[in-house]
Amino acid sequence: MGTSPIRKPSNPMVNGFDPSRLDELPDQMQKSIRRRDKSLGPGYRLFYDEPLEIVRGKGVTLFDRDGNEYLDVYNNVPSVGHGHPRVIEAVHQQMQTLNTNTRYVQESILDYSEQLLSTFPAELGHVMFTCTGSEANDLAMRVAKYVSGQQGIIVTAGAYHGLTAEVSSFSPSLGKGVPLGPNVRVIDAPDALRYTSDQGSSSDQGSLQDHLRDQVRAAIADLHRHGIGVAAFIADSIFSSDGVFAGPAGFLRPIVEEIHAAGGLYIADEVQPGFGRTGEEWWGFQRHGIVPDIVTIGKPMGNGIPVAAAIFKPELLQEFGKNIRYFNTFGGNSVAIAAAQAVLDVIRDESLIENALKVGGKILTGLKDLTQNLEQVAEVRGSGFFIGVDLVTDRSTLTPNGEAAASIVNALRQDRILISACGAQGNVLKLRPPMPFSSDDADRLLEGLGRAFKALR
Repeated sequence: MGTSPIRKPSNPMVNGFDPSRLDELPDQMQKSIRRRDKSLGPGYRLFYDEPLEIVRGKGVTLFDRDGNEYLDVYNNVPSVGHGHPRVIEAVHQQMQTLNTNTRYVQESILDYSEQLLSTFPAELGHVMFTCTGSEANDLAMRVAKYVSGQQGIIVTAGAYHGLTAEVSSFSPSLGKGVPLGPNVRVIDAPDALRYTSDQGSSSDQGSLQDHLRDQVRAAIADLHRHGIGVAAFIADSIFSSDGVFAGPAGFLRPIVEEIHAAGGLYIADEVQPGFGRTGEEWWGFQRHGIVPDIVTIGKPMGNGIPVAAAIFKPELLQEFGKNIRYFNTFGGNSVAIAAAQAVLDVIRDESLIENALKVGGKILTGLKDLTQNLEQVAEVRGSGFFIGVDLVTDRSTLTPNGEAAASIVNALRQDRILISACGAQGNVLKLRPPMPFSSDDADRLLEGLGRAFKALR
């Protein structure tokens, strides 16, 4: 039986490689991709028009098989940098000592939990460990449904929260091939630029808050009309898949007020904006002056070692904990906790939150200067090391321009600078580097972006 031909996916990924163009690649890359397709199947995707084979990473750089160096401005998982020696040493030492589960008393998990919880508002007092952010969101929603006695879930239009069957059912960004659950309702992304443009109103905080309040009220009413009720509103506080929306700070408050009034909970998905990435606080929700009922964290927590968690207001777990036995064999295992502890220590000791604020601010200012007269850039927005550049056909219509974004992403890839894109139409450049990103790294990025933007003029 022959190998099935590689076909273009019907639901392509933003910044994804088009398999129908395989024959245009160098012979060795073609061979590797055909092996990959044969072994891993068609569900996997690759980045960029010309995919990369990465063999090594160090700090904020990646290296391909030929030794070429790439500036990493995308990977948030190695939050303290690729191959950080303190994380490597912590994992190495723990692997030589013990790796077991949470059914034994271990000082390491207690020390880490206490330190982790100290970074949150006092109202959040219990942590439950998982392996992935998907698992953390699954557990959070399970508790929300149990506590509220309701099933309805409200998310934004481009949200992504994970890949389990439950969590993918409220992750609209996965596309039409992954249908939303009948208990899920979608509201607009907090896009003040287009909302206020469409409505002809000013772009102040009040207008956006009013719009979001109306959206949530309508979603709640529809859930009640169908006899479902509201269990939770879940949001990534930087709205990374929606298109990176950082402000104005405070726009989440009316949503949370409406959810609480309807008997539901607010779950803050901090997998991407958390651990100081926004440069102002440890957690993205803190910029909005609100306290979630549940917070979920993951990916950057272990710098690549699978560890994640959900953090709760203690009262939410009283009945749940009495009646439901929770256990996760690998969640919070000894090695994962050692990695997580090292990451927490490095963030503090190397002042990486302060670095995100300072260097991220330099990138944001530099981008605004580069694009102020560029008709194809509607807005530069973000906070710390989470920045989006909104590309359009022109500023008068604000029509999203995914083709321009793809062109810049791939031009930078050829310039050995790695970014990606997001947004419903893939029109927002997504900048999200490891947190040790330096001022010199920012200069290299801005110079590369300057070259790429010139092609748009």
